Amino acid sequence: MKKDKNKLETHNPIWLSISEAAKICGIGNRTIRRAIKNLTVEFKIVNERYFVDFISVVIFLQTNIKLKNKFYQYGLGQYLDQLEKNIIEKKNRNK
Repeated sequence: MKKDKNKLETHNPIWLSISEAAKICGIGNRTIRRAIKNLTVEFKIVNERYFVDFISVVIFLQTNIKLKNKFYQYGLGQYLDQLEKNIIEKKNRNK
């Protein structure tokens, strides 16, 4: 497993299976497997199944424009703009 200097340290990291991570991020299983092979994402093996750290996958997706676009178009990233708008509106209402 590769330790990334830019990785956010969390007390309870979110570990996802390869298929879960691919689905959430809007990319294919092969992309996640390639990242594991190249030691680009943090992973662990439990009962012969691979699990990847969610934060390391998101950081990996930001390294390539094509992957970044897929994340924002097909994955979890498509909801970030709306979430940000809702947070700003809520803050403005509370003032």
